[in-house]
Amino acid sequence: MVWQIQQGGPWGGGGNQQGPWGGGSSGGPRPPDIEEVLRRGQDRFKKFFPGSGGGGRRFSIIVGLLILFWLATGFYRVQPGEEGVELLFGEFVKRTTPGLNYWFPTPIGEVYTPNVENTNITTIGFREFGPSNSRNSTVRDVSEESLMLTGDQNIIDIDYVVQWRIKNASDFLFNIRNPEATVKLASESAIREVVGQTTLEDALARKRTLVETTTRDVLQKILDAYGAGVFVASIKLQKVEPPQQVIDAFNDVQRAKQDKERAENEAVAYQNDIVPKAKGEAERMIQEATGYKEKMIREAEGEAKRFLSVYEAYKGNKEVTKARLYLERMQKVFKDSEKVIIDPGKNGTGVLPYLPLPELKKRTSGVD
Repeated sequence: MVWQIQQGGPWGGGGNQQGPWGGGSSGGPRPPDIEEVLRRGQDRFKKFFPGSGGGGRRFSIIVGLLILFWLATGFYRVQPGEEGVELLFGEFVKRTTPGLNYWFPTPIGEVYTPNVENTNITTIGFREFGPSNSRNSTVRDVSEESLMLTGDQNIIDIDYVVQWRIKNASDFLFNIRNPEATVKLASESAIREVVGQTTLEDALARKRTLVETTTRDVLQKILDAYGAGVFVASIKLQKVEPPQQVIDAFNDVQRAKQDKERAENEAVAYQNDIVPKAKGEAERMIQEATGYKEKMIREAEGEAKRFLSVYEAYKGNKEVTKARLYLERMQKVFKDSEKVIIDPGKNGTGVLPYLPLPELKKRTSGVD
């Protein structure tokens, strides 16, 4: 293309004025020759590879070595406890196990190696600053996270810790934007759901372990529904108590309940002591009555049999039986009597003077 420079053109000047590349002529300046520019560039490149005819081959070798070095960067190692996640042009392809692996290098491929065995800890309701389990560490309460409503319309302050691990590395990396924040918010929702169905007394003591396990199950279902690739190892309640504003009144109520339980326990102990004794005494009286009953029955049966035997003897010989019965009765009547009865005989004589020796003996014994 020939530039026709007119007077007063874009660079000013007359007919012999130079164009933008200099060197004016009657026909106007010409642009640089492209072939000449390429030739000069090739000459300059050859200066780096001296010799005739071998520059192109050396260039190919250098390019090949660079390509090999680039391909060699595709080797990567997955450490124990980690899991490799391979991407091709930003799209997930597969997961790899620990060891030496190969994948397309950057920018074609990309590899992430998250630790899937490390246990992550998320605290809710408090924040710990400084070295863990150290005297220099400080704990700050976060009441907006820990205060929640129980099933019996009471407010409770719960601090707890969520321990979780990566279950599926690809889901963990790509399905949720902020895994730690997701676990924290989902755990708050889960524990509020569980505590909202639990009374204050159960949450404080009686069903504390049940609250932990139930919250863990609910949280795991929420994270699985999100496809978060997270496994919830455990939920541990750290502080479970009423809010600080009412804790004194609550402690008074608790002491009253403890006194009530103590009195009930003492009453139960007394009951356990006195009831067996009463039962034993009642059983003894029943056994004595049963024994007396059996005795009386046996004596009555014996008397009846004796009477029948006497009756049979009486029917056989009435006079003899009468005399025998009379004598037996008299013997029983006078058995303990101190009187002496003497038959006067026909004439009423033959009575000897009577010396009351038994009476004298009793008197002598009384004097001693």
